[in-house]
Order: sequence, then C-alpha cells, then structure tokens
Amino acid sequence: MSNPEHRNLMAQVASMYYEEDMTQGDIGKRLGLSRVKVYRLLKEARAEQVVQITINWPISRDNQIEQALKQTFGLKEALVLESAQQNSGPALHRLGQLGARYLEQILEDGMTMTICLGRSTYEVIHAVRPGFRARVHVSQAMGMMPFALQELDSAALARQLAVKLGGDVRYLSSPLMADSPEAAEVLRAQRDIKRTLAAARSADVALVGIGNLDPTTSGFVKAGFITADELAGLDRDGAIGDIAGQIITLDGQLHQCSYNERVIGITLEELSHIPTTIAVAMGREKASAILGALRTGVVDVLCADDKAAGEVLRLQFEQRPLSKQSEPSLTPA
Repeated sequence: MSNPEHRNLMAQVASMYYEEDMTQGDIGKRLGLSRVKVYRLLKEARAEQVVQITINWPISRDNQIEQALKQTFGLKEALVLESAQQNSGPALHRLGQLGARYLEQILEDGMTMTICLGRSTYEVIHAVRPGFRARVHVSQAMGMMPFALQELDSAALARQLAVKLGGDVRYLSSPLMADSPEAAEVLRAQRDIKRTLAAARSADVALVGIGNLDPTTSGFVKAGFITADELAGLDRDGAIGDIAGQIITLDGQLHQCSYNERVIGITLEELSHIPTTIAVAMGREKASAILGALRTGVVDVLCADDKAAGEVLRLQFEQRPLSKQSEPSLTPA
C-alpha cells in the first residue's frame, strides 16, 4: 500500500489524464515529471484502484430462452445474453456485466457471499460497479490455484470483491486439491480452514463457474492436480465437467473418482443449501457441462450466453426429462 502523498500524486495524475483529457506529455510538463513516470503512475493508479474503469457494454437478453430454462430446470432466475456474432472477449465481458447487475440487485448489507475461482466469476466480480456498496462478508468457497490462475484464483477474487463492496474477506489457506483423500481430511480439520468453510456453507449467495474437461483450458491441469491424460480418462469414464471444483457426470451425479475426495472446498450438497447459487458459463462447448451442473440441483440462477443456453435446452429435450425439482442425489451411486 502506497503512502498518502504518493496516492495523492496518483490521483492527481489520473484526474488530469482521465477527467481533463491531458496528454501524458502535458501532465509531465505541468508536474515536472518525465513521461515514463506519468505512465507508471497511471498504471499504478489502476492497479491500486485509485482509478477504476468500467466499460458498459450493451446488454441484450433472450427472454424466450430465459423462460424456457426457468420452466425446464425450475430455476429462480435465468440470465441469457444475446451474444450476436461478436468475438468471445467482449461477449464474456458483457456476460460478466449481466451477472454483476443481478448481484447488485440482490446483495444487502450484512450478507455473506461465497465465491469460486474461474474466468467467468472473475468477469462478474470485475463488472461490479465501483460505487456499489453492500458491506458483504466474502468467503472463499474452494482452495487456491495460485500458480495456475493468478488473478483468477479464488483468493484474489475474494479480495477484489471485498474491496469493491467495502466488506471483509475470509481466506481459505489451502490448495484446491490435496495429495490424497487422507491429506484432504487433515486440511479440512485445520482451525482456519474449518472456519472459512463454515462461513461458506452459511452464505446467502454463492457465485460459481462451470468448467468442461478441455485439457487446454483446465485449471486442474494447469495447476498440476490432474494430468491431461488423466482428464481424458475421466472424460471416457463419463465425467462431463466440474462445478465448484467437483467433477460431475451428465446426469448431475458426482463422478466416482478420488479427485472429488481430495478437493478442499464447499461440497455440492452444502452448495444446494445456500439460498441463491449463481452459476456463470459461456460457450456452446460448455453446454454438456452446464446441463450436468443444472441437473445436480444446486443452481438457482444460470447466467449464460444464448448459444450455450440454446444447446443446453436442445440436449435436455433429446434425453430423458430431469429437472432441478426432481432433486437428484448428490452422492456417488
């Protein structure tokens, strides 16, 4: 954390650049600074959140698909982005804004929110507007992948959200996955980890992502918890994706693998008791994983793009009906 004088200089430089439309060269001449120094101050101002920039992408929703999702899966709410033909970058930003606006509607002072790591949850948290305040307690829902995801990791996301909301944060000082089920039990029994998991279980709102088993994008593989070959083996054995770090099948069951026993985080059964669990995912390639996640019965609000949501509905109606209201088992068969 920089000292008050330095932060004041950052704010002054940022104000001149963003509010007065001065060039970096003109700012340097006015303040007796080099252009390189001005550039570094502007970069630091954004990193320290002296400056917070929000780009409000136009958001259009597909109400027809939203209603179909709510009816089919018994959802509390469905948020479906009309993605048009734009590339995935801006569309993912807009999906994040769609999720963030919903969060801003439901969060109240004193609530506890628990979050999982991932690109989609990062986009939602990043899109929460700087002026929004709800003094929400933020708790990590799952352990960390610090070497694999960095700014997308659960600890970084929890800290960023708590700063934005003016609340506090409870960290889960543990890797996402222990070396063995026995080691996982030891970690879960640690006092600080136990307290954070208890706070996550008692949350009012949970924000989670949904992952598929693509080894090129899998956080499990990047963190070294699972090899690409092992992930391919899980895929052949009926695994379809993961939600909150738990590997699931298309029928919404926990996959019968030791990896699920090694995860340090909130379980799907515990997640199902949280009043509002919001799942965010994008892309047709994730449709099967999203369908499996919806069939677990833990998702209350789905935030997805129209391509993914449309494919989810197509897959659902091609197979036997299975809605959230049927409450499938969350334990391995």
